[in-house]
Amino acid sequence: MKDLQASISHYIERFGFQLDFQGPPDDVYYGHVSRDGIGIMLKTILPDVLPCPNHTRHGWARWDAYIYSRDPDALFDEFKQRGASFVKELSFIDDGLWGFEVTDADGYVLAFFRVRHE
Repeated sequence: MKDLQASISHYIERFGFQLDFQGPPDDVYYGHVSRDGIGIMLKTILPDVLPCPNHTRHGWARWDAYIYSRDPDALFDEFKQRGASFVKELSFIDDGLWGFEVTDADGYVLAFFRVRHE
């Protein structure tokens, strides 16, 4: 993450996560956010090491995280109301999955999908 506090705020405001932890107290470089049984670690490395989302290195590597969702429709509606930035709105993809893709504050793509025939 380029700016840990901005990233944490983004996950809380745009995706409805809650902050579980950040630290260590003397040099905060790590945070953990969660919701609905999903946990995500957010971490800065060094000031000169910038975020590098997968799609910036390989066009075929669209996602930085795949997150299984029982109800992507409800999440999509919630994220839309929260002002999330979508890469792909609700749709089926060739893998037989139903869901959507959003970007976080650093351009990482999170895919929220479920199997088509559930």
